[in-house]
Amino acid sequence: MKVLIIGGTGLVSTEISNQLLAGEVDLTVYNRGETKSRLVSEPKTIRGDRTDHARFEEAVRKYGPWDCIIDIHCSDPADADSMHRAARGVATQLIFCSTTNVYPKPAARYPVNEDEPLGAKFKNGLDKAQCEAIHFVAHQRGDYNATVLRPGHTYGDIGMILHSLGSNSSFLDRMMKGKPICVHGDGYGLWSACHASDVARGFVSACNNEKSYGEVYNVTSDEWITWRQYYEVIAECLKIPELHIIYIPTHVLTEINPQRSAQCERSFQYPGIYDNLRAREDLKFRCEISLREGLERNLRWLISGQKIVPYEEDPEYDEILNTFLEGRWKSVV
Repeated sequence: MKVLIIGGTGLVSTEISNQLLAGEVDLTVYNRGETKSRLVSEPKTIRGDRTDHARFEEAVRKYGPWDCIIDIHCSDPADADSMHRAARGVATQLIFCSTTNVYPKPAARYPVNEDEPLGAKFKNGLDKAQCEAIHFVAHQRGDYNATVLRPGHTYGDIGMILHSLGSNSSFLDRMMKGKPICVHGDGYGLWSACHASDVARGFVSACNNEKSYGEVYNVTSDEWITWRQYYEVIAECLKIPELHIIYIPTHVLTEINPQRSAQCERSFQYPGIYDNLRAREDLKFRCEISLREGLERNLRWLISGQKIVPYEEDPEYDEILNTFLEGRWKSVV
C-alpha cells in the first residue's frame, strides 16, 4: 500500500506514520522539514509548503499514484480545494482529519454521533466543515474515495496539558506548590481526552478500508470524566495530596478575561462526549491508553525536560483569581 501523509511529524501524524512504518506500507511524508522528527525510521520525504498550491499539487501528482493520502493539518478551505485538485485521479482514497468542533455546542443530544447536524459557531469548526464538504463532493463525483475522521481533544507523550485557562504549564507548578487553580463552572461538566496513539489507530485502520469510503467517524475517548476528575488524575500523577480549586462560572471568566477563557466559552463549558460506535464497528477502533497512563507519560516528558514554567511567570492567572474572589468582576457586568 502506497500512502502519502501531509505532515507526518506533528502530534497525531507522527503516531500515524510510526504505525504505518511498522507495517507493510510504502510511506511518503510531505512537509516543510521544520519540525524535529520523532519517526522510528526515515520514510520517503517530499519537502514543500502545502500553501504554495501550484507546487504542492504538482508534487502530489508527480510522485503518485497513491492508494491513500492522509491530510492531517488542513483547516483552510483553500488548502482543501488544492488537495482536491492534487488528489483527483491519482489517489484511490483521501482521508481528511476534521474535528468534533464541527458539531454545535451545545449539541441536541449526548453523546454526539456523526448524524448530528453540523453547526459550529467559531472559525475552526466552520472551516473544517467546509473542508469536509469539499471532499465529500469530490467523493460523489468519483474523483476519489473520501473518508473523514473527527478527533476531539487529543494529547500525547509530548506537548502541553490543556486546562481551563489555556495550555501554559505554569498551572502545574501552581498545583505542585499548593497554590489555588481555576476550574471553570462547578467542575461537573463531562469531558473526554484521547491519546494521540489511539486516535492514530483510527486513521491507520481507515487506510485502504473500503468500509470507510464515503463515511465520517468520531475517533474520541470513551473514558468520560468530569473536569474535577481530570484535575484529580493530574494531581494523582504528580502525587499531590490535596488540590486547592477555585470554581468560576464560565460567563464570569469570560467577563474577567475573554482571551484566557475563550476555549471555555466556546467549548469546555459544554459536554465533550462523543459516540464512537461507527468507528468501533468499521475501523475496530479502541482506546488502549487510559487518561492516567497518558497523562503520566506526558508529565514525565514535561518534568524531565524542565518544561514546567514557574507560576510566578504567569501573573495574569493570579489576577483572574483575585478579580473573582474580590468581586471586582461585577463592575464589568
